[in-house]
Amino acid sequence: MIMNGDDEDAALKDKAHILIEAVIKDAKEHLRELREKEREAEYVIQNIQWTLCKDFTVERGQQQIEEYVATWEFHDSWLHWSDYLQEEELKYSKRYHYRVRWSIPTCRKPIPRTTACVYFIIEISKIKPPDIN
Repeated sequence: MIMNGDDEDAALKDKAHILIEAVIKDAKEHLRELREKEREAEYVIQNIQWTLCKDFTVERGQQQIEEYVATWEFHDSWLHWSDYLQEEELKYSKRYHYRVRWSIPTCRKPIPRTTACVYFIIEISKIKPPDIN
């Protein structure tokens, strides 16, 4: 059977249409499977070995916050730094306030316009035995 140009174009379009539908169907199925796996996946929150009350210092608290943040998943472009903010004296404990500030500096904008902050409070008991976390 000999086809003219219009018939060949129509046949090619039909084959392309069938192929595209199959690819879209497979992509949708793949995305559905990924969503299902994501729902089933359990995110495990990492932790660190926190220092004992008796060994706590402001500097050690800041180091431990850095250790803890290092367990988080984040893109390499995010940079962060931590600051000690203040000590808060309470009746039975002391609270040490820290801030971890995040940003994405670039060569074009080394001083970012936007930052994100996460605040931490480490509370050290005055009445708990000093060798307990």
